[in-house]
Amino acid sequence: MTRKERYSIVVERFERHMPSPKTELHYKDPFQLLVAVILSAQCTDKRVNMTTPALFAAYPTAADLAAASSEEVFSFVKSISYPNNKTKALIAMARKLVADYGGTVPDDIDSLMTLPGVGRKTANVILSVVYNRPTMAVDTHVFRVAERIGLTTGSRTPLATERTLTANLAPDIIPRAHHWLILHGRYVCRARRPLCEECILTDVCRFRQKENNETK
Repeated sequence: MTRKERYSIVVERFERHMPSPKTELHYKDPFQLLVAVILSAQCTDKRVNMTTPALFAAYPTAADLAAASSEEVFSFVKSISYPNNKTKALIAMARKLVADYGGTVPDDIDSLMTLPGVGRKTANVILSVVYNRPTMAVDTHVFRVAERIGLTTGSRTPLATERTLTANLAPDIIPRAHHWLILHGRYVCRARRPLCEECILTDVCRFRQKENNETK
């Protein structure tokens, strides 16, 4: 099977079984999504969604968050992983957002990455989800699933995975593909004990084929 054929099959299956994928983080505007994504680093979306309603009610805008104290913000995010670091990042992000961008979340990767707490992955999430740009945020799920099903081969870094995926997917597909791979990795192609019997890609999955060959 050629790379082009594999990509075509994967896209067709996901389009049929998951036509309208979207982020599981809850948000009402770009600022809220940016806060939620920063909080979601090494933390589940479920936990973030339990935390953000009170946080957003207390600080509905970047200006509100920028004026908050560390103690105040920490009280809202203390159940999140690495609460001290994320408290500092959120306040610093909000202050720079207000000072440099008038409180408006930027729509280009270079500007986004000037914000404290925002790396390439977070910036790509914002560009993809908010602005529908053809950017691929590579988290552990995307990295794992892309390699297992053969969309990448021997990829060593998230950036390498990102470049391979964006080079082989149509630009209009990329925002959805980001969610396809995350959700598939979260619920089916799990790191431990993947649910191969429930997978829509078993017949073309390189990981599954390798497992079958090893048991023969």
